[in-house]
Formats: sequence, structure tokens, C-alpha cells
Amino acid sequence: MTQVTSPSYSDLKRAHRAMWNLGDYNAVATEVIPELGAVLTSACGVRAGQKVLDVAAGSGNAAIEAAAVGADVIASDLTPELFVHGRARAAQRGVHLVWQEGDAEALPYDDNMFDVVMSCVGVMFAPHHHDSADELVRVCRPGGTIGLLSWTPTGFIGQMFATMRPYAPPPPPGAGPPPLWGNEAHVRDLLGDRVTGVDVTRESLAVDAFETPQHFVDYFTANYGPTIAVFARLADQPDRAEALYRDLTDLARRFMTGGIMKWQYLLLTAQKT
Repeated sequence: MTQVTSPSYSDLKRAHRAMWNLGDYNAVATEVIPELGAVLTSACGVRAGQKVLDVAAGSGNAAIEAAAVGADVIASDLTPELFVHGRARAAQRGVHLVWQEGDAEALPYDDNMFDVVMSCVGVMFAPHHHDSADELVRVCRPGGTIGLLSWTPTGFIGQMFATMRPYAPPPPPGAGPPPLWGNEAHVRDLLGDRVTGVDVTRESLAVDAFETPQHFVDYFTANYGPTIAVFARLADQPDRAEALYRDLTDLARRFMTGGIMKWQYLLLTAQKT
């Protein structure tokens, strides 16, 4: 388990946790991208009786699906406030799983503990990519499955982060851009020869939750932590805030056809050697 206790690191984690507690990420998970959890669970071949860890689980899109097929599931996330909605959703589905606070870069689990270790647009947002990848591999048993679903750099969400970057503070030292987890070469490099049988596909999620490009921007500025945080930073810079709103609206317009947006993601599964 990675142990990091420096003040700067602790401050970074507090800020990261606070960001994801802004707005209502559960709304995004359930209203915009609900099917992605089932996509990842199916790709990982989750079966009844397996021990499954969902890293950076949020409110449990993938974890709940894994529990629904009878797996023994732990949903882990740095922001446990998200578990409130996850527990309610699990109860509605009639499934049981364990919810535990945990940092993707320093998971509180033993080596070789899980049959499946997965993350659905979650671990990609942990700032230190190599640390997170090391932890994913460490807690997976030899022969077990690692499964990752991540937004791609060239897809809509990757381009949204690129659009926000000039308006955001510089990333902390050593932090990698989240959409790099949607780059196959990058993830292969992170996992290295510690995995085999790598299977990669690129798919697009058809999103029909937004009536207009402006509706998308308004929704994300109300519900999505990273977007809220960037606009909050511009609270005393109205001209720049308006420019960012226009830039995001233009981006959404380019990706919207007939009320449908296509959000590309990378789906990768592999077995630990």
C-alpha cells in the first residue's frame, strides 16, 4: 500500500474530495451515464461469488451492477458523501455491497485480495497515474481481471477538459490529465508486463439527456464537480466566465446532432500475471 503523508499531498486529497462533493454527481451518474456500469461489469465477466473492488466508485454505477449478479463487492471512493445515494440505489435494486472510503493511490486492502478490480470513469481522475495503476495491480489476485472504462482525450469529455484547461489552475506537480486513461498506449504503459491478455475497444455512449448545447452547460455547471470548480474560480472574472460558457457551448454544439451527443470511451480489460 502506498503511504504518502506530506502536507501538500494531504491538501491535494482534501481539495480533490471537496471537488467531487460539489453539485450532484449522482445525478450525472444516473441521468446521463447510467448504462456504463453494466458495460464495464459485463466486459469484466463478473460472476456470482467473485470478490470485486470498484475503485473510485462514486455512487456505484458499476459496483451495484456487480452486486446484482451475485458478486461480493466493495465500492471504494475518496468522497464517501457519494455513498448516500449509492446505498439508496442499492436498496432499491435489492442488492448488498460494502461501501468504504479509500484513496485510489493508496488502497486500504491487502495484496492479491480481489478477483476483479475495476473502475468506471473513476480512477482516471486520481492525479498520480502510476500510483493508481500500481494499486489496481497490487490488490488484484494473479489471474484476476482488471477492467477500466475511461473517457478518451479526443472524445467529448476529453475535449471538455481541454476546453476548461486554460481557465483552470495549473495541475499540481506530477499530476496527469485524466483523459490520458483513455489513451490505450498510456494505459498499457501504466500496467506494463504485470498484465496479459489485454483487450481494448473504443465505444461511444449516445447521450440524449440534453435538449440544447446550452442545456448541457447549465446542467454540468450545476451538477459536475470539475466544471463547478472551474467556474467558481472565475467568480470574480465575469468576462472569463462568459468566455468559458461560450467555449463549452460551442463544444457541445459540435458534438450534438439531432439532440444526441456521442461521448467516446476506452474499455480495457486485462488479467494480472
